[in-house]
Amino acid sequence: MIAVASTSLTAQRYREVTVPAGTRIQVRVASSYSSAASHVEDRVEGAIVTNVRAGGVTALPEGTQITGVVSSVQRPGKVKGRGSIGLRFTDVVVDGERYPVSATYVRVAPATKKTDAEKIAIPAAGGAVVGAILGGKKGAATGAAVGGGAGTAVVLSTRGKDAAINGGSVIYVTLRRALTVRVPR
Repeated sequence: MIAVASTSLTAQRYREVTVPAGTRIQVRVASSYSSAASHVEDRVEGAIVTNVRAGGVTALPEGTQITGVVSSVQRPGKVKGRGSIGLRFTDVVVDGERYPVSATYVRVAPATKKTDAEKIAIPAAGGAVVGAILGGKKGAATGAAVGGGAGTAVVLSTRGKDAAINGGSVIYVTLRRALTVRVPR
């Protein structure tokens, strides 16, 4: 009889609220993560930045802890392919109670096509100028080819940029499934 009364009191003080799938949540990450240094299954921690409301009430208050893991890491290639890092959030703690959550975030490094082109064009232009000074038109063509070749070698031997998420930065994660939590009435 006492157990029934206790359950009944808890039910009277709390109600369930569902945050729908697709909801975007602002999270401040506690640490830095990057495609250069992080590994799949590294622990990820953060805190929700702004209240998340559902059913007319605050379901996830500002400061709610959210945890998960690094879900994917892709190093940038030397010729193509950009670095990327994925995070998968798995748990939130609301009023001391842990709830399973499914939320994801992916950061992709910026493209390097423009800087790659500059790494080729600048040595080619420099080679053309030096070649023209030393050997006229034929020297300019040879110098441009040599300079462009050197620039191409540099591009082919260096990786693109790694993806990075700095500690303290705010990211937007998206709920993949609805999340039901208990909130005070």
